[in-house]
Amino acid sequence: MKKVTDELSKYQNNNIAKELKKSFNEALEDEMFANLVEQLKLPKKQLYSYTSLLEECAEEHKSCQACRNILTCENKITGHTYTPVVLDGVLEFAYQACQYQKELKKNNAYLMNVDYFHQPKSLQEARMKDIYKDDKNRYETLKSLNDFIKKYPKVEKGIYLHGSFGSGKTYLIAAMFNELAKKNVKGAIVYWPEFLRNLKGSFNTDFNEKIQYIQKIPLLLIDDIGAESVTEWGRDEILGSILQYRMQNNMPTFFTSNFDLAALEEHFRYSKDKVSAVKARRIIERINFLAQEQKLVGKNIRS
Repeated sequence: MKKVTDELSKYQNNNIAKELKKSFNEALEDEMFANLVEQLKLPKKQLYSYTSLLEECAEEHKSCQACRNILTCENKITGHTYTPVVLDGVLEFAYQACQYQKELKKNNAYLMNVDYFHQPKSLQEARMKDIYKDDKNRYETLKSLNDFIKKYPKVEKGIYLHGSFGSGKTYLIAAMFNELAKKNVKGAIVYWPEFLRNLKGSFNTDFNEKIQYIQKIPLLLIDDIGAESVTEWGRDEILGSILQYRMQNNMPTFFTSNFDLAALEEHFRYSKDKVSAVKARRIIERINFLAQEQKLVGKNIRS
């Protein structure tokens, strides 16, 4: 009985081997498939069981030949081609970036130079060339931002930009940060109210790392300052320490707010039931040292 079973198994294996060889040889009639096989430099017999995967690779490589840009990519993973690779004599398969994906990655590498804390991803797409320039109220701000780009790093002060809601304050400064990111300048854009809330939950984890990072980043935008609920901890220990460090090290710092500095000082005077004019004045003095106040008034571009 054992011999009969062995013979049957041998017969089945021979049939499978023949079918695999047949499928492989039929696939070789495709020029792209044949080229891929030739490049592998492996014995054909070793490739028989990989015919379907190699055919998939051939189809994706054909798509790449006909492709004109990454937007027309028809492969399973956009911008990548399924490719056979030989490692230590073993055939493996991997997705490799196409020329368009590599170009896109290279062109967008600068985006890694700006960190966005609790900010919409749309700010990553902010560009100086795309800024709406027909509004004359923006001229002074645009001039200041362009001057900053030209003079950096030989510049010490940032801008405290205040004005009407939805006038594009954050977008304008984000565009400038993104422009400098192309020159490998690191920056961070921090939505201040949410940053403070997030810090409260990180006392036992990365609290100190977050503070030190914000203190030391070459370019910093504290976005929507004045929108937070004032506490002595947030005002004096967090904001005060960050501004103090950056002031001592002459590090350009930017701010956006719906308040002018006089109104911001009034905002910082009150924390719960306490009134502290001295501590509020200290914060404003540090901001004045770090940034020049500018007003931006324009139509609400969010509406």
